[in-house]
Amino acid sequence: MRLAFRSVCSLVLCGLIAGAGRAQAPAASEDTGRSIAGGGITVPGWEGKVDDGAAKAGQTIKDAKLAPEDKGMRVTTGPAITYWNAKNMAKGDYTVSATFYEPKFMNLNDHPHPYGIVIAGNDLGTDQQSLLYCAAYGSGTFIVRGFGPAPFQLGGKRPTASDAVHKAAGVGQPVTQEIAMSVKGDKVSCSINGTVVATYDKTDAVGPGKLKSTDGIYGIRFAHNTDAVVTNLKMTKP
Repeated sequence: MRLAFRSVCSLVLCGLIAGAGRAQAPAASEDTGRSIAGGGITVPGWEGKVDDGAAKAGQTIKDAKLAPEDKGMRVTTGPAITYWNAKNMAKGDYTVSATFYEPKFMNLNDHPHPYGIVIAGNDLGTDQQSLLYCAAYGSGTFIVRGFGPAPFQLGGKRPTASDAVHKAAGVGQPVTQEIAMSVKGDKVSCSINGTVVATYDKTDAVGPGKLKSTDGIYGIRFAHNTDAVVTNLKMTKP
């Protein structure tokens, strides 16, 4: 009887432990994009596309906001999104650069989210789009990733730390990043605040499941729940 009682108690205890584990799971917050009031695109000539995950959740470009601000554009997300103007085309060897100013670091989230430059955009706005981007976090890290049309990594799955990337003094403090992507010969590189932080062979970026070409439309990329101003977006030739 004692053995049977202990066995029953063990089963009950195991069930309680397993049940507690299951009960705790929903308590973890999901890192999802909010919906921005008054969202949409009000900069003439510009278009956008939210990431597939956000689209499947029913979000659209109206859940993020791209609006003129002074001599630049202000982006407030919302879902992770790519913005572009079809007139902004880069071919051959080139550098695309812009200044990103985050007035209040982590203003819309509880951990750092990135923003940066997009190059090599082809079939943008479709389920076959391809593009490559380099984005910086105000915590001192960066990422280089692409869509082709499925996501692919060049710099690994996790952000890479670099002394070149500026760090905000704290939550709610301003931080500025000068971000550039260059194509030169058989190389593709990303520079942040005047320092090359990553260089890749073009063959690592172009091919089946990756970029169609390094020629294409350039633009900007913002992760979800992020707020920053973009100025001086331009393309230069060597």
